[in-house]
Amino acid sequence: MAQPSINVQIQTLPSQPGVYQFFDDDGKYLYVGKAKNLKKRVSSYFTKNHEYGKTRVMVKKIHSIRHIVVATESDALLLENNLIKEHQPRYN
Repeated sequence: MAQPSINVQIQTLPSQPGVYQFFDDDGKYLYVGKAKNLKKRVSSYFTKNHEYGKTRVMVKKIHSIRHIVVATESDALLLENNLIKEHQPRYN
């Protein structure tokens, strides 16, 4: 099944707290982050001009986005830490 476009993936994100994960076209983790509003946070990557070259490069490589909704910001922080430890994404 074809992957929905990044724009579609962003539009369907909930405005709730959670953790987002960026993947490259090989399905490898690029980045794990947390947000109190997933939709706002993730869309900011695609609408802002990034001052850091590293962020610009990462955004170009994003092929898919997954997210996990959690109850609170502190739950998001814990989950983010665990996922970073487990997967050690290149841009974290």
